[in-house]
Amino acid sequence: MRIELINPNNPTNAANVPFLQKGLLSWKARAYSPPLNLCMVAAYTPMDVEVSITDECVKPIDFEKDVDLVGITAYTNAAPRAYEIADAFHRRGIPVIMGGIHASNLPEEALNHCDAVVIGEAEGAWQRLMSDFSHGRVERIYQNEQLVCLEGLPVPRRDLLRHDDYVTINTVQTTRGCPHNCSFCSVTQFNGKTYRFRPIHEVIREIESLASRNIFIIDDNVFGHRGRSRKLLEALIPLGIRWGSQCTISIAHDPEMLELAARSGCIGLAIGFESFCKESLKGAHKRFNDPEQFSRDIEIIKSYGILIWGSFVLGFDEDDEQGLEKTVQMAKWARLDFACFNFLTPLPGTMVYDQFKKEGRLASKNWADYNMASLVFLPARVTAKVLENKVRKAWLEFYSMSAIVRRLGFSLGKIRLFIWLLNLALFFYTRKKLKWTSRRGHGYLKRSLLPLDV
Repeated sequence: MRIELINPNNPTNAANVPFLQKGLLSWKARAYSPPLNLCMVAAYTPMDVEVSITDECVKPIDFEKDVDLVGITAYTNAAPRAYEIADAFHRRGIPVIMGGIHASNLPEEALNHCDAVVIGEAEGAWQRLMSDFSHGRVERIYQNEQLVCLEGLPVPRRDLLRHDDYVTINTVQTTRGCPHNCSFCSVTQFNGKTYRFRPIHEVIREIESLASRNIFIIDDNVFGHRGRSRKLLEALIPLGIRWGSQCTISIAHDPEMLELAARSGCIGLAIGFESFCKESLKGAHKRFNDPEQFSRDIEIIKSYGILIWGSFVLGFDEDDEQGLEKTVQMAKWARLDFACFNFLTPLPGTMVYDQFKKEGRLASKNWADYNMASLVFLPARVTAKVLENKVRKAWLEFYSMSAIVRRLGFSLGKIRLFIWLLNLALFFYTRKKLKWTSRRGHGYLKRSLLPLDV
């Protein structure tokens, strides 16, 4: 049996990354990270089955490939492409299975293009599907009755990918789930409202098997459970790795954990600030974020030598023009190393999606627009034009030359040079991209289906 696993093209998973070649600075187009979920599915597939992975972000799909079964995963903004791929293989009479967060939230929609949907986590469900398929039958829905135990997970099949196609192929998951129930996030519904942990010795064994010492831990909040996080960090110290991950700003209030993180090799953290306005954070169900402390918290984290990639979401129902401008200006002046400014995006499976659908405020039926960079709903307290202009302004001002100099200074070192290069790349990219689209009146990427005077 031959199975082809496919990750559809996703333009948001792309980067031009600086690197040195024969002493000269060059740039290479890569994807940020590999489809780790497909590597795990491949690891669960029986050994006598031939498995291949095609990540369309980095190479084209061979639609004439001789395979017996196709499995496709997709985020929401890649769902239209996933359906095109599924339809193409169906026309050849090849059975198609779909999974991932979009198909899990809208299985009936996905079933219009495939033979079966795996809802939620693949462990267990995929093995049952494989057994059924080998016996000539496939059910329409495969879903586990309870959340998966993370003990004894296999090592993902990274050998099925080309390592040089990614900024880092060494993504590792140590926990799943999150007790926070942010209104715009679908993680809780997909992975559960509590933390589940992989045994630390299994995590360490996986990291030790990787060729590179540069790791990205893809946990939604690597410091979510203090006791367990402490044990993990202590176990990482002897490995001599450099790693990054995601967490909440609450880590700034735990100097002991920050010290351990720095000693264990943490060089960067992605942190969701979302907004500098308290009312907006309340509406997002992120009351644990205190915008009055953000600037101080940023300085504390950076004092441990840890870089910060800040994430902001604009367009909450509580956002008025004054509040949006406050977030733009405060983010500009905060000493963040990087930042991204996203439109609030009502993804299926979130409270925001359910609310906007009920209120008739969803303005796009094209899932490709649900990419964080497109305005796909009717804002509550500002016009679409105002919201789009604020997001555009945030990108341009944060990555202005004066702001870059003020944020980064002129300290030396390889990491600082890399940060400078990426900020300069974003300086040129934002000016080219935002100027190009603004002439056509479509917002700052190509996107909104809303008229700008709504």
